[in-house]
Formats: sequence, structure tokens, C-alpha cells
Amino acid sequence: MKQDHSPDLKQCADEPIRVPGAIQPHGRMLVLSASAALLAWSDNWPQQRSALAALAQLPRSLEALEPSAPPAPVGTLDIDGKAMDASAHRSGEHIVVEFEPCSPQSGIRAPIYELARSFLPHLQKADSVEVLAEAAAAEIKRLTGFGRALVYRFDEEGHGHVLGEACEPSYPSYLKHCFPSSDVPTQARALYCLNTIRLIPDAHYEPVPLRGADAQWDPRSLDLSFATLRSVSPVHLEYMRNMDTRASMSVSIVVGGRLWGLISCHDHAPRHLSFETRAACEHLGRLLSLQIEAMENTADVATRLELRKLTLEIVSHLADGDATLQRLVDEPVPLLRLARAGGAAVVLDDQCWTTGETPRTAQILALARWIAQRGASSFANDRLAQEFAPAAEWQAVAAGVLAISISQVHQHMVLWFRPEQVQTIRWAGEPHAKHVDAQGRLHPRRSFAAWQEQVRGRSLPWGAAEIAASVELRHALIGIVLRRAEEMAEVAAELGRVNKELEAFSYTVSHDLRAPMRHIAGYVDLVQESDGAQLSERSLRYLANVRHAAAYAGQLVDALLDFSRMGRAELRRGSIDMSLLVRELAAEFARQEGGARIAWDIEDGLPALWGDPFLMQVVVRNLIGNAVKYTRHREVPQIRVCAVRRPEGAGIMVSDNGVGFQQKYVGKLFGVFQRLHKAEDFEGTGIGLASVRRIIERHGGTVWAEGQPDQGARFGFVIPPVAADRAPHSNPKD
Repeated sequence: MKQDHSPDLKQCADEPIRVPGAIQPHGRMLVLSASAALLAWSDNWPQQRSALAALAQLPRSLEALEPSAPPAPVGTLDIDGKAMDASAHRSGEHIVVEFEPCSPQSGIRAPIYELARSFLPHLQKADSVEVLAEAAAAEIKRLTGFGRALVYRFDEEGHGHVLGEACEPSYPSYLKHCFPSSDVPTQARALYCLNTIRLIPDAHYEPVPLRGADAQWDPRSLDLSFATLRSVSPVHLEYMRNMDTRASMSVSIVVGGRLWGLISCHDHAPRHLSFETRAACEHLGRLLSLQIEAMENTADVATRLELRKLTLEIVSHLADGDATLQRLVDEPVPLLRLARAGGAAVVLDDQCWTTGETPRTAQILALARWIAQRGASSFANDRLAQEFAPAAEWQAVAAGVLAISISQVHQHMVLWFRPEQVQTIRWAGEPHAKHVDAQGRLHPRRSFAAWQEQVRGRSLPWGAAEIAASVELRHALIGIVLRRAEEMAEVAAELGRVNKELEAFSYTVSHDLRAPMRHIAGYVDLVQESDGAQLSERSLRYLANVRHAAAYAGQLVDALLDFSRMGRAELRRGSIDMSLLVRELAAEFARQEGGARIAWDIEDGLPALWGDPFLMQVVVRNLIGNAVKYTRHREVPQIRVCAVRRPEGAGIMVSDNGVGFQQKYVGKLFGVFQRLHKAEDFEGTGIGLASVRRIIERHGGTVWAEGQPDQGARFGFVIPPVAADRAPHSNPKD
């Protein structure tokens, strides 16, 4: 019964092409055991004894064949009165012997010599891959006599782009055309890497099945990956016929261990090639592969060298400054050239700096968050909108993105953008066209006429060298950041040591100055009491000034001593009822002179804080005291105290309608002895707010101030909540 070889495109991608269980009919096959015993033969031997007679002529050296090696020539044998060339290879535990009609010896005009004479000079002169492809197509057409020869390479998606062609006038040209990836399924690509040449002399052949000596032997158990006669997929045969191709040959171009492309030959008529010619074509494919690999490696090395120079330029610029990442955009030329980008951005959490053509800041920050969620240290995409839908709005400036992440904790990122590059692809036939027959079977496309498609939403693809350069820059930036962090840590340690020395010094000085200040005031009092009646009015005024100055100096010394103690004293934390503390201090200030005029507004439900009760009383006393002091000239002083609750903690804010201050001077407010108003107008030592900041920072919190001249001021702070391992009833000692 005749086998049904009707193709179905749906099974093509999963078809077991390595184990077809059949061969092409222009040759014969024997399958031997490891000990050279006959196991199976092709069904086109006239009779079994012919197969046995052929077996008897084979040399015993077949048992020494290496596994996974290509077919080796065995010699010319007399098979049923006809000279046939024999070759053999090992497939697993089997030895496969193939027989083909013998070709006349070419002698010194053998194809391999012709190849060396004519092709190698072109190979050496070629200065581009396209020139190489043209030379290879012309040479393989000359060697084989096929009507058309194509050389094409596969892109990242597996589509084949025709770079070179040589053909007769009666053949349609496919130069600069593109063949869809579905033309060469995945398992076929893997086989092309393994067996680098395949010949189909006649696409109209009927497969010849293999027959086992044992009826239980399964022909599909034999791997024919290296077999020259291996029967091919019926889908591919139909593809050839639709292309008006009767005979074809494919030679693999393997670069760096991957299938870079193919040399594909077609003819309108059946065409068989001798073993010598096929060997020459296979050799041509290897020479072409080596030359392409050398060209690409040379170009890649040159590109990487150029990009490394740019990386060093960027890093040098950054290292000469303060090493903050936002300074990358200060020198945009090397940054953009590094990735051949139209725009770039530096993202530090919720801040963004850009150069060149980029999306808006909000769009960049949203993209950075999406990339960060992927968790990769680098990301490259030349059709961003397909994965990140919002990018469709701004693909005119950023259809592709390359990004590197500088931190695993923070959202610190450098991004490069490439604009949309509209491409027009000329396909060899509509790539998505399929034919369904009456039985519902899918068939390959029937037409190979040029079919154009415009592709949008893509940028130029990111090259391997550019991605590698961005990763190298990432490592360099991390190194700079880490080195700067070490330097900052050293500076912080030195500042800590100096601060401790200053605290000790200020404590000693302030402590030692208290006695002289008291002595000055005491001696002034003695002079006034004993000799006051004899002194002139001017002398008495001078003594009063000295006493006032000594008293003020004493206050400064006391304040400085308290300030020093705040940095040295151990924190004794506990739960603080801020509502009670604020109302008690407000009542205290209300009893003082002028305090009765103050309009107090104390919000109910002030938060309970976890801190040192004594030091927190100092903080609140200073804040409320300042509000009272700077509102004394108002007809109706107004002081409001409200709660502040933030993710990082809780606290209070004290607002007033006093004299206020210019916001640009806010940095001076919390410094020691810093004053924004004349001492004659408002008394004070200039240490109160410095004490507030020191206490709050020792609690791990933050303090701030806001104000406007003659419109009042607002001072607030927050400190962290009670730690998870700490409860109000625990030992308050820190």
C-alpha cells in the first residue's frame, strides 16, 4: 500500500526530521551493527542478496568509525554491475553505509582545486560581508551548475535576509528580499548546525523506506542526521514545488557555533552532484564561515575599543567631580555616543535628569519603575511598546530603551533612548499566507512574489557591543559610588571624632568660664555697694553695663554647657504625653508678662511620642518660647500647636503670627549662635534651635522650619515611633 505523504504545516515545527525511516531514491543504504552485521537496508535493493554482496565488499575498518563524525568515503564499489561511490558514518550503535552513482574522476580539475584557484582570491579581497556573499553565490553556482544561488543571513528573529545572489535570467531574483523564519523551523536549524550540507536532486521523488532484517526493527529508531540520502519533510518538498524548484542544495554558514545563515541553491530541473562537488561546496561554506567570523570579530573588537574609550571618558569626568550620577548628563556627547542613542536620562528614585531627545520626566520615572520591577541589572529592548504599553505614546523619541541599574536597593538607573525607525521589508512572498485544502490541512505559501511590509514601533536594535559597554559602565559607576561611600564614611568618622573633641572642649570651657563670670558680677556688686556713693553717674553706668554683659555671658556659658551635655547625655526613652506637655508649657508661658494676650490653639489628640521626656521638654519649650518671643509685638499674638503624622514617624508643629523670616535663610536657623534678628530687638543666646535639632536628630528624627517675613513662622519635628522590639512598659534606658 502506498504511503500517504500529504504534508500538514501544523505538524511541520514538530516533525521528527532526523528519523524519517526512509531515504531519497537516487542512492541506496545499508544499516550495520557495531560488529558490521547487516541489520537493515533500503527497499530499493533489487533483492537481499544484492545487499549482502555489497556488504561483502566493505572494508573491516568501518568498525573504527568515530561517533558523530560526518560521512567518510569508503571507495568505489561494483554494485550489481554498476560503479557506486560508498560513504559511511556511525549513528549511535549503528554503522550507516550509503551508495550513490559513481562520478568520473576529475583529476587536477577536481572541484576542490577549482575552488582554491578561483574563490580564495575573492575571499581575501572582500572588504564587507555583502561582497563576500556575492562572491560565494557566484562561486557555488559555477561549481554546481544550479540556476540560482542565494546567500542569506538570519536576524535575531530568525528571518533570512538575502545578501548575495547569482542566477540565470530565467530565474526570479530574491536579492535584498527576506524569507520568514517559519521557512526554516527550529529543529531544521539545529540539524543545519550538525550536518552542514543537504542535497535534494529531485523534489518529485517518492521516499524509499528502510526494511529491517528483523521484522520488529523500527526504521524510525535510526538517526539519519548525518546521512546524505536522508529523506526530507514532505512539507519542504511542497515548498520547493511551490517555488518552481525541482532540485535544491543548502550549505550552512556557522559562525561562533550558531547558524549565521545559509547558501541556498535552486534549479528548475533535477540535478545531482558528485561526492567531490559536494565536498567542495561544504569546504566553501566553511571558508565563508571563517571569513565572516573574522570580519565580525574584527569589527566587534574595533567597536568595543571605541566604546571602552568613551566609558573611560565618562568615568574620568565623573571621578573628577563629586561622583554624583546626575553629573553624567553634564557631558552628553560621550554618554549618547556610548549607546548610539538620541537621548539619555539619569534616574535617582523620584528625580530625573535628561539630555537629548527623551520622553517627559513622569514617563521616564514610570518606565524606570517598570524596569526596576523586573529585577535585572540591565535591560535592552528595541520595540518597547510591545512590552510596556504606555511607551506607544512616545515611541517617536523612544521606541527602544537600554537601561542599567546602579543599585539593588534604590531606584538608581541610567537609561538611553532610540527613536522609532520605520522599516520597509520586502518579503519573498507574503509571510503569513497559508493555504488550507478540503481536508483542513495547512500548506506552505504558493507565491514567492515580492510583498512589502512597513514595520513601525521599532528602533534600531541594540548591538552586543553596546550592551556590553553599558554593563561595563555600570560596574565602573558602582565602583565610583562605593569608593565615594568609603571616603564619606572616613570623613564621617573623622567628623565624629572632631565633634566629640569639640563637645569635650566646649564642655570644659563653658564649665571653667562659669566661675570667672560669677566673680565679675560679684565684684561689680561689691564696688557698687561699697563705693557707689563716691562714683560718678558715668562710672555707675559703666559698671551696670559690665554687670549686664557678665550676666549675659553667664547665660551663654550655661546654654553652651547645656548644649554640650545634650550630645553626651544618655537617652532615657519613655512614653511622652504630648498633649499634657504642651498644655502645661502653654499655661506656664501664659502666666508670664504679656502671656495673657496670647490666643492659644492647641489641637486635641496630639500624638504620644517615644523619647527622652526631659530632652523633649527642652525641644517643646524652645519652640513655644520662640513663638511667644517673636509675637510679643502683635496686638493679638496667635500660637497654634498641631499634630504631624508621617510614614517615618510622628511629632508636632508650632505656628505663630510673629515677625517670621526669609525662607532662604532657613539653613542658618538651626546653627549654634545663628540669629536672623537683632539682639536689641529680641533677646536670646542663639543656641535654642541648635539644641532642638541636636535632640531631634539624636532621636532619629527630622526638624524643619517655614516662614515669611512679617507673616509668621512654622517649626515642626517628627521622631520615629517606638521600635517593634520595644514597648512602653519596657526599661526606658537606651
